[in-house]
Amino acid sequence: MTMAGELFATNTRPVAQPVSGGGKLTLFLLALVIVVIAEAIGNVSIPVGAGKIVLLPLLWALLLGGALGLMSPRLPAPLRLSGALQNAAGAYLQPALLIFIAKLGLLVGGSLPKILASGWALAFQEFGHFFGTMVFGLPVALLLGIKREAIGATFSVGREPSLAIIGERYGMDSPEGRGVLAEYLTGTVFGAVFIALLAGLIASLKIFNPLALAMGAGVGSGSMMAAASGAIAAQQTPEVARDVATFAAASNLVTTTIGTYFTLFLSLPFTIWAYGKLEPILGRNRPDAARPAAAEPEAATPAHQEVRIGLAETVLAWILIGAYGLIGNWLTYGVVPDAPAVAGMAIIVGTVLAGWSLYRLLGRRLPAVLWVSIIGMALTYPGTPYAAEIAALTGKLNFLALATPILTFAGLSVAKDVPAFRRLGWRIVVVSFLANAGTFLGAVLIAQVFMHAPLG
Repeated sequence: MTMAGELFATNTRPVAQPVSGGGKLTLFLLALVIVVIAEAIGNVSIPVGAGKIVLLPLLWALLLGGALGLMSPRLPAPLRLSGALQNAAGAYLQPALLIFIAKLGLLVGGSLPKILASGWALAFQEFGHFFGTMVFGLPVALLLGIKREAIGATFSVGREPSLAIIGERYGMDSPEGRGVLAEYLTGTVFGAVFIALLAGLIASLKIFNPLALAMGAGVGSGSMMAAASGAIAAQQTPEVARDVATFAAASNLVTTTIGTYFTLFLSLPFTIWAYGKLEPILGRNRPDAARPAAAEPEAATPAHQEVRIGLAETVLAWILIGAYGLIGNWLTYGVVPDAPAVAGMAIIVGTVLAGWSLYRLLGRRLPAVLWVSIIGMALTYPGTPYAAEIAALTGKLNFLALATPILTFAGLSVAKDVPAFRRLGWRIVVVSFLANAGTFLGAVLIAQVFMHAPLG
């Protein structure tokens, strides 16, 4: 999930829900077990025609976490995930994401000259991210009988900033509000799995430059970016895999920082205009598929409740998540957590602490992910003192090993959304998948055109 949602205030913020220290300890122990199991399973390749789908440890972590939440009522008490714990898992996603973003920032810094050499590709591929959702999703939504819900579901990938934009303009109980909520829930429950499978399949076809695919992975959601870039990187050489992570991080940073304003001033107005033009053509004689939901607006009420995490708990979470990354790095990539590896992780955690401190000191006006990324890039930028040494130490940690804890906490948090998700119907799920495919493929196509590079 993106941190850019903090740029907008919304009057739908839920009430904080207390979680005991013992409950949080249980949550982290369950997360540790899931990380170990997922990394032990490792990568699994499934042939699909001329291509293949690669199932990574991060996907196993997401699925295991989700399954644990869904089966929780039938499990022994020590393994049960209450609604409060599931909301706490969602709250711990931010610390997990910042660890991952710090690692990517440290990767990006040393490769900034290469990124700048990509020219206009990185800039213009953002148009694919923000218009691809509408181009792929809106016509199908209208053909399936979805009316104004289609605007909320297809003007973006429906993360937190999108909820705030639609909530402020239309209200969350409006058709547009139900549409963006459906996109949000679909992305939360299935987004990372879907985008990883799609990105892995497209990468296996060798049609696009891997760096164009990497830019497409930067959809503005940390967990989805981690899943997509991981699926792409897993099919490359180690050198190209590092470049994939770098370009995905750069693209995601651009999407995160300017995406809120882009969706507000460009993609939403354009989607409203396109709906007005296409609905009389594609949807005129279609029954309103969402009418039953309109009669029962409470069916779409989200199950989210905010769980507040103190500063000390947040720092402890960073340390624990970093330790999980070391364990995954050892199990899957064979890097023993010796002194250099631990030092590299300490640098990553220190980068997060420095970025978070700047975020707090400067009044939270810009998202924490921006400051963490900038500090990480500065530390490894060519010419920075000790940049090579820092890059060598942090380079011992594979970014995919740090992605697994992210998807673990995402999986542990999704079960609370399933009841509301079921009531939204299969049509909106299809539309959401097309919107997610559109943001990825739209950016890939534009990046490929502007790169003028040989195909992977």
